[in-house]
Amino acid sequence: MSPQTVVITEPEYAKAKAIFDQVADWRVVVAAPPEAAVAAAVAAEGARAVVLGVEPYTGPLYAALPRGGVIARFGVGHDGIDKARASAAGLLVVNTPGVLEDAVAEHAMVLLLGVCRSLAGFVRSMDRHAWSPVQGLELRGRRLAVIGAGAIGRRVARCAAMGFGMGVVAMGPRLRDVDELRRDWGVEEVTTNFGEAVRAADVVSLHVPAHADTRHLINAAAIAQMRPGAILINTARGAVVDEVALYDALAGGHLRGAGLDVFETEPYVPRRPDKDLRRLANVLLTPHVSSSTHEACARVALACLANLRHAGAGRFGAMSLLNPEVLAHLD
Repeated sequence: MSPQTVVITEPEYAKAKAIFDQVADWRVVVAAPPEAAVAAAVAAEGARAVVLGVEPYTGPLYAALPRGGVIARFGVGHDGIDKARASAAGLLVVNTPGVLEDAVAEHAMVLLLGVCRSLAGFVRSMDRHAWSPVQGLELRGRRLAVIGAGAIGRRVARCAAMGFGMGVVAMGPRLRDVDELRRDWGVEEVTTNFGEAVRAADVVSLHVPAHADTRHLINAAAIAQMRPGAILINTARGAVVDEVALYDALAGGHLRGAGLDVFETEPYVPRRPDKDLRRLANVLLTPHVSSSTHEACARVALACLANLRHAGAGRFGAMSLLNPEVLAHLD
């Protein structure tokens, strides 16, 4: 039997080219990320599956794929996929949990250390051939608020507590396994209240998904609850932070600094031209690369392929299925 076809968006293919090039049971077709290009490739090649990045997919893709086809997110976040529309079209939507948490947690700590030691400012000054030393901050003894104590948040907590001697408070809407958080992940306190979590925190690190309830979770009112001089780290989703409010807090001095890997618009475009975060010396910015390590991308690619193979064999229970309700429509 000839292999089925999967369309993979160009950036995702490039992240794990060595893995995808070795696939024998699927024919790989590479397409540009915009939805029109992906849908056109699906239709032209008769593809049964797609592997996608973080771009939003809201229209023609769902009609282009055949019923029983697979939409696989190369990563964990899936706010760019319309699960209800996929279910209506009989499409299986999957992501790849459990393979990139360490990479993202490490990057959160990189951003935190970089902000504390003013790395962004040092890079700029050294590029100008200027010698401009300033004092930094140590982490030991400082307090970290982890907003969202899931798989990534827990790893950040453990790294901060056990590696750097920070005190950690974890916040989530429904925290379970409190004893485990304390015993295995270095968390000292737990709360379901944002204000309680951040009030005394020197650092606030975000690890929540993007949905209606978390959009602009960090707005002017939330920032006002953070202690003066605090640092914000975001490796979650850009929509979680109101970037205008954040700019004002950083420029006005209420926050000491911020480390951001995700943005409301990617590639980054300031919401207002006069509130461009790139102009601030106390901000360290990276282009959504927290999960982009060689090791993590290889694991993600293998997880995507495993999902495709499970779907082809009808092993739906083995898939990381995001819309299980679709199964009732596939009989």
